[in-house]
Amino acid sequence: MTIFVHSRLSEAGKTYLRAQLPTGTTLVFGDELPDNQQPAALAQADILLGNPRPDWLTGPLSIRWWQLDSAGFDAFAHVDVSFPVTNMGDLFAWPCAETIVAGVMALYRHIHELARLQTEQRWVGVPIRPTLQLLRGQRVIILGAGTIGQAVAQILQGFDCQIQFLARTNPQAALHTADELRAALPVTDLVINCLPGNLTNYIDAGQVAAMKPGSVFANVGRGSTVDETALIRALQTGQLGGAVLDVTAIEPLPADNPLWTLPNVILTQHTGGGQPHEERAKLDRFLANWHRFQTGEPLVNQVTLARGY
Repeated sequence: MTIFVHSRLSEAGKTYLRAQLPTGTTLVFGDELPDNQQPAALAQADILLGNPRPDWLTGPLSIRWWQLDSAGFDAFAHVDVSFPVTNMGDLFAWPCAETIVAGVMALYRHIHELARLQTEQRWVGVPIRPTLQLLRGQRVIILGAGTIGQAVAQILQGFDCQIQFLARTNPQAALHTADELRAALPVTDLVINCLPGNLTNYIDAGQVAAMKPGSVFANVGRGSTVDETALIRALQTGQLGGAVLDVTAIEPLPADNPLWTLPNVILTQHTGGGQPHEERAKLDRFLANWHRFQTGEPLVNQVTLARGY
């Protein structure tokens, strides 16, 4: 049994993985091979761990199971494979939820501005107080009712927020279509986007224009789901009160992108899923599925690439 590992693991991670697998298992680490040898090594493996370049998956493959090392996989939407694919499930849900809610609270309470004043050693104090907002009781729409959206809702319930979900097929969601969303936006204080990347520009210029003046937009889903030009314009004109963005359309964000310098924007640089012992947690999820694969049990967190979930 050969496992091709495209995840960049630390030496400690590699040692841990070797120790958990039975004798006779061959581990091939992509980062230990020249770039031009990696596609062939991947094609000959029985199991793939990690997120390789999509074009490496277009030829004949011996792979019987592919374990992604991420929750999202929009880069592979057009990859057609016949073997099961699994992702990391809810591993990043709670960290992402904490990041995006922390960002919203920082924006409401002007923590980002106060941090800047601290670096400037400048005391402003009292004049800032009337500008501070409360998260408590805000009307919130969460786009996407998956694991991240559910974790966000769980946190916001502690603030007595009025929460609605948008989800195309979830019967418990209040909103199911783009038209229903647009109708609800004018009375919504906070929109939190947790949508997967297969919904390009779902938040288009029309949706942005429909948002309540002074409201806040937060994105912990995918940057491609938002018309970023329209979003920037709304932030520049003051139509939107602010934005918290863990993801952007292009990453890393180009130096000339206006989002860098807008005072009402907090950028968390796609770090939302970060957590202690992240590498070990990923490997443990892979190993749990490995044991299921060996015994013929159903794999956990199977996904369909074309659907995006």
